[in-house]
Amino acid sequence: MRQAGRIVAGVLALMEEELKPGVTTAQLDAVAEEYIRKSGARPSFKGYRGFPASICVSIDDEVVHGIPGSRVIEEGQVVSVDAGAIWQGYHGDAARTFYVGKAPADVARLIETTRLALMAGIAAAVPGSHVDDVSGAVEDVAVEGRCDIVRPFVGHGIGTKMHEDLQVPNYRTGRPGAALEAGVCIAIEPMLTLGSADVETLDDGWTVVTTDHSLAAHFEHTIAVTENGPVVLTTA
Repeated sequence: MRQAGRIVAGVLALMEEELKPGVTTAQLDAVAEEYIRKSGARPSFKGYRGFPASICVSIDDEVVHGIPGSRVIEEGQVVSVDAGAIWQGYHGDAARTFYVGKAPADVARLIETTRLALMAGIAAAVPGSHVDDVSGAVEDVAVEGRCDIVRPFVGHGIGTKMHEDLQVPNYRTGRPGAALEAGVCIAIEPMLTLGSADVETLDDGWTVVTTDHSLAAHFEHTIAVTENGPVVLTTA
């Protein structure tokens, strides 16, 4: 899973380099797929429940699962990229949100709050803790940053399957949830908005957007819970 995670980290670093006005989302997808396959891995997303691409590219009010295609990236857009790779049967899964240009203060707050919420969730994932400890840590940062939390989509267990049984909400549920023991691997992925966090899925069956068209951000890492604390697997 470390190797799968390194490949995913490489994809997101490459996306940061390639993400410029004028590039299409299909071009980003092609670059990502080529990198994944040249690294000896396979894209996790392509063909998953019929998804047609190797990455998800979600723009502005799109929260997750945006399908790459002919859309052209423009200055002033919020762009979230979610990537997954399978290496020797094991999955890595991560996401980052970028701004094309210099972000206005409120948009910068949204993006940074989402990133910090992810890091707080990771820090809470220690042996002896429970899922709700992670969820609460994410929620506290979101509230402090004055962002709303998208609730229908949550983090998940990960390993030989991209989505394993464990669910990791980004908000307190009032129940402790599963205990986090050394050896457990999870993907933590806060999705926050500047306005209402109510969402709907477009007619393509995949793209999730905010109903009030407010901007959204999405960050994700795959981590391992170890006796020495959480280890982020989706880094270079």
